[in-house]
Amino acid sequence: MDRESEPGRDENRIKVWFRFVPREGWFPQDTEGLWGTKLGDDSARVDNVPFLQDGVAQGDIVRIQTDAEGRHWAAERLSASGNCTIRVVPVPSGPLGRSPREVHRRLADFQLGGEVFSDEFPMVAFDVPASTDFSALKALLARGQEDGWWHFEVGSGTEEFWNA
Repeated sequence: MDRESEPGRDENRIKVWFRFVPREGWFPQDTEGLWGTKLGDDSARVDNVPFLQDGVAQGDIVRIQTDAEGRHWAAERLSASGNCTIRVVPVPSGPLGRSPREVHRRLADFQLGGEVFSDEFPMVAFDVPASTDFSALKALLARGQEDGWWHFEVGSGTEEFWNA
């Protein structure tokens, strides 16, 4: 098993690395590793939600290139899953405080999967399935931002999401 494989998983479970230009005022990282399932020699399905990488969502298929050290680098998105990536950061002085649990609770009706970045920075990255009521979700996200609950951004949106 190479160092980019998840311990205790089958050999098709790999870490897929993405390169990007860091955003000013954001994290200084220029790479993000996401778990994926290797589908062939040069492709993988993204299996978790990106915190930093834009333009990719859980379930997307990406073309990978493996370097001499065994790292699997995403080269391009081959197909979209139809899912979206939404990132939500609770406003510390707002009614939810710094609680990612409260963010999840406010969005519970949508049954979104999500991951928390860290205790120090409680950003929640949500996987938004294609079957989600995008209009209702967008309305709640906007209301929460207007009411000081959170800030949010769309890391990856589909045409259906943007048109809802």
